[in-house]
Amino acid sequence: MSGTRRSLKVMTLPAAASLALTILAACRAPEKKAEPVSSVAVVSDADGIHLETGQAEFLLTATGSLLGRFNTGTQWLTLDAAPANSGLTVTSDRKEVGDFVRDLAHAQIQAAQGKLGALGKRVVVNGHSASTGLDEELAVEVYDDFPLLALLAASYKNSSAKEVALDSVTLQEHTLNASLADPQAQAHEMWAFFGSSIRWGKDDVLPMPAKFSQENAFGAPVETHDDLGRVGGGVPVVAFWTRNTGLAIGHLETLPLVLSIPVQTTSGGTVQAGVAIPAGTLLKPGESIATPHTFLMVFHGDYYHPLSMWSKAVEREGLTRPKNNDENYAVSWCGWGYESNVTPKQMTDTIPKLKELGIHWATLDDRWFDNYGDWQPRKDTFGGDAIQKMVSDFHKQGMKVQLWWLPLAVEDGRFKYGDHQYVVSNVVKEHPDWLILDEKGQPARMTRNLATLCPAVPEVREYYKKLTERFIRDWGFDGHKLDNIYATPRCYNPKHHHKSPLDSVYAMGEVYKTIFETTRALKPDSVTQSCPCGTPPSLAWLRYMDQAVTADPVGSVQVRRRIKMYKALLGPNAAIYGDHVELSRIKGANTDNEQDVGDDFASTLGTGGVLGTKFTWPDYGAKLKNVYLNPAKEAHWKKWIALYNDKMLSKGNFLDLYVYGYDAPEAYVIEKGGALYYAFYAPTGADKSSGGVKWSGDVELRGLENRSYHVTDYVDGKDYGTVTGPSAKLKVDFTGDLLLEAK
Repeated sequence: MSGTRRSLKVMTLPAAASLALTILAACRAPEKKAEPVSSVAVVSDADGIHLETGQAEFLLTATGSLLGRFNTGTQWLTLDAAPANSGLTVTSDRKEVGDFVRDLAHAQIQAAQGKLGALGKRVVVNGHSASTGLDEELAVEVYDDFPLLALLAASYKNSSAKEVALDSVTLQEHTLNASLADPQAQAHEMWAFFGSSIRWGKDDVLPMPAKFSQENAFGAPVETHDDLGRVGGGVPVVAFWTRNTGLAIGHLETLPLVLSIPVQTTSGGTVQAGVAIPAGTLLKPGESIATPHTFLMVFHGDYYHPLSMWSKAVEREGLTRPKNNDENYAVSWCGWGYESNVTPKQMTDTIPKLKELGIHWATLDDRWFDNYGDWQPRKDTFGGDAIQKMVSDFHKQGMKVQLWWLPLAVEDGRFKYGDHQYVVSNVVKEHPDWLILDEKGQPARMTRNLATLCPAVPEVREYYKKLTERFIRDWGFDGHKLDNIYATPRCYNPKHHHKSPLDSVYAMGEVYKTIFETTRALKPDSVTQSCPCGTPPSLAWLRYMDQAVTADPVGSVQVRRRIKMYKALLGPNAAIYGDHVELSRIKGANTDNEQDVGDDFASTLGTGGVLGTKFTWPDYGAKLKNVYLNPAKEAHWKKWIALYNDKMLSKGNFLDLYVYGYDAPEAYVIEKGGALYYAFYAPTGADKSSGGVKWSGDVELRGLENRSYHVTDYVDGKDYGTVTGPSAKLKVDFTGDLLLEAK
C-alpha cells in the first residue's frame, strides 16, 4: 500500500460505502425495521480487501499482510512499505510454512458486534496449506468507534490425518519506511515507543538508529543479569511515528499474554516489526488453535495517541480505570532518603519540616521488615509496637502514611539483596506448596532473585487480603507503595493442577486487584502507588492502583516522557507521581552508581505530574548529604511545592498538542479552569536533563481559542503580554525550562 491510492482512487468513500452496503443487504433476510448500519466500507480489489473508515484504510492481502494508511484530510500517508510475500509467518516443525493459499475471492463480510462497539465490519478469509494440512481462518475487524484501528486474528485447524506441530504464528508483520511519509527522511528515520519491560533505566522512547535489534518480550519475567534479577510485564504496544504519520502494533487482550514484538532494522535501511505468538503445540487431527487479537493503528502524532487509543480499547473490553480521589494528587515525601536502615525517629523527626513545606503524605520505604514474605517489623529498628506508634505520630500531626512492600515475593534461604541475606520465610515453611516451581521443580525467581508465591492459588490471594488488612486496618497505614513489580514466573508446580504454566502469569493481576479493592474498602481516601522500577508498567496490574510512578527515571527527560505515557494510558487527568525529584538529574544509569543530585521540579509540575521528594532533615551525617535539605536547597523546595499546591496542574487535562521528537523545543500543555499552562524544555544534556541548557527562538502556543490571552511566566513572574488565538508564537530565551500561563 503506497501513499497513492490504487484502483480505489476512482471511487469516492461514499460510493465505496454504498457498494458495501448493497452487498450486505443482499445477504440479509428481510427486516421489519431498519437497524443501524456500520459506516465501514469493505471493497475487494486486485491487491486485496480494503476496509475504509474515511479516516483510515486497511488492506488485507493474499500473503496475510494487514497494511494501513492514514487520511490527514488532504492526503493519504503510510509507513508500510509492503514487500512481496510478507505479512504473516507460520512455523511448523521448525520450518516456515510457505504454501498457504488464501481465498480472498470468497471472503465473508459480516457485521462485527461486541468487541469494540455495536457497529463494525468483520472480514473472514479462509486458507489452506497442502504441506501441513492446516486450515487457516483470518479475521479482520474494524469498528466505527475506533476508526484508526483494525484487529487481526487467526485460527488454525488440523485437517490432516496426522499430528501437526505448530511452533509459532507471527501476525502484523510490517516493513516500515519513513521516506514514504517524508521524502526528506532516510528509511529508518522515525521515532519509536517500546512498551516492553526489559531493563532498568532503558529508554522506551527513542529515535530509531540505523542499526537496531530488540526482541520486546511481554508478559513473563525477563532476565536482566544484574542485581534486580528479573523484570518483565510491559504494555503490549510498539509505535513508530514521523512528523506526518504513525503506525502502532500489539495485542488487544486483557491478560498479560506471553509473546514478543521484535523490531529490527534491515540492510536496506527499513524497520521490520511483527507480533510473534508462540504456540508450541501438537495439533491432533481435527484440533484447532486461535491467536489473540492483534491490532494495527494508524495515527498522526507521537506515542500518546496509540497508547490512549489502546487504553480506551482495553477499557471497552473490561479493564476500567479506577476513579481518582483528591489524595492521589497530594505532594508526597518518602523516607528512602534515609535508605535501608531507616528508624522511626528519623521518620518522625522530619514531620516539622514536612508541615512547614505543606506536605501531608509520607512513605515508610524499603527494609522496615524482617523478611520478604512474612512482612513483620524488623526487631533492630522497628521492634515491639514501634511501627504502629510511628503511624500514630504522623496521624496526630494530620499526616497520612504509605507502606513499602512487594507482593508475591518470598525468601527461601537462597541469594541476597543489598546487605540483606535471605532466610526462609515462615509462610514458605508453613505453606511450601504455595511456591511457583520452574520446569526443574525448583522455586522460580522474580525480581531481586526472590522466590514467588503462585497468584493462581486461591489461598495465596486470601493471604494477601489478610496482609492488606493488617497493614491498613491493624497498623493504620493509609496506602501502599508497591515497588519492584514486574511479572510473575510460569508455574510448573504439579500440586496446583494448572491447565497451563501460564496460569500464574495471568493470575498476577488478581492479587493486585485484591490489595487495591481491600484497601479502598477500608479507607476510601487511600493511595495505592505501583512502581515498575526503571521500566514501563505491566498490563497485569495497570488498572489496580491510584497513582502511577515514573519509576526511577534516569534523568529529567524520562520523567516527562513517562508522565506523558501514563496520561495516555490512565487518562488526561490521572495522578502520575514524578518520583523523587532528587532522581531528576542523576549521575550514572544503573542501581550500582546512582547518585541522586536532582532538583528539577519543573519536569513534573509542567507536565501535570505529582511532586515527590525524599530529602533528609535534620542533618544525619555525610552519608546522606546528597539528599539533605540544607538551607540553600530549602528555598528552592519551598518555592516549587508552593507553586504545585497553588496551580494543581496534576488535576488538569493533559492536551496532546505537540509531537515528541519533531516539535522544538520539547513542549506540553495542560488545560485547567479555562487557562492553558505551557511547559517548554530545552534539548537534553549528556545527563539526560535540561538543566543548564539554553534555548532561544519562537515557541508556538497551541490549543488557544479564537480570543485574546494574557501570557505570564508563572514561575518567575515575567509578563509576555497579550496574544490572540487560535495559534500564537512568542519569542523567548530561556535556560532549562519555561513554564507559561495563558489566561
